[in-house]
Amino acid sequence: MIRTLFRSLEAVHGMIYFVPEADSRYASVGLDRPGGYFASRAAALGAVGAEVVIATFYNFNPAIVRARIPQAWEKVTPQRMLELRWEAADEALAKVLPDDLKEIIELARRAAERATDMLSGRPLFAAHAALPWPDEPRLQLFHAQTLLREFRGDGHLAALLRHNISGIEALVLHVATGDYPADVLRKTRAWSEEQWAATVEDLQQRGLVGEDQFLTDKGRELRNGIEEDTDRMAAPAYDVLSDQEKQRFVELASPLSQAVVAGGLLPGRR
Repeated sequence: MIRTLFRSLEAVHGMIYFVPEADSRYASVGLDRPGGYFASRAAALGAVGAEVVIATFYNFNPAIVRARIPQAWEKVTPQRMLELRWEAADEALAKVLPDDLKEIIELARRAAERATDMLSGRPLFAAHAALPWPDEPRLQLFHAQTLLREFRGDGHLAALLRHNISGIEALVLHVATGDYPADVLRKTRAWSEEQWAATVEDLQQRGLVGEDQFLTDKGRELRNGIEEDTDRMAAPAYDVLSDQEKQRFVELASPLSQAVVAGGLLPGRR
């Protein structure tokens, strides 16, 4: 149920990494798409160096991070990046979301605010949790899901570390489920074909990925364990909701994510 709750609203946040409204605003301050992504998501942390972004974002090739951070802060302040991100989110979501969002905002905000009681070990979430809540209803929903996403994300990194899985290894294991194409994850995270192939070979030697490049039984057990750990660490945020409210959350959130997808705000998911 925890994964269903998260996924039911995730598109309302996830679209910000793809919409042209964000790209154009980041370009206006001299940042390309990778630079805009790193700076906009890291802005809540302040003008941090590449090492902090590498640590908190986890699965990107450190080289692409170092090529854009901290140079981005020479072009734009973190506060301005946050403003640009929220402007872009509001403009994009205005195209697809209905005006009446009161009930889902109330549920999502309660869960997000409950999560703020559990900051320990969650640096990226904690940085976003310190931001003021916006006044615009669409942005309140976006911010609530941003908090829930980063809360879950920091827990996911803890689960990966617990199982001694590196960033690129996590990507290869994801691809090995058959749910996502290798080229997309490899290119967007800036890993070379040689680095990817070496990681596949290593995971094969460890018995986690087969010769067909799909998960072995051992690999499937490992990945399931990581996902279960992630769910377990994300669950406390939603425990403030009753079972009935959790069901209502999904009922209200799912059509909103579907509207985001139908509106073409996520690539390849029309």
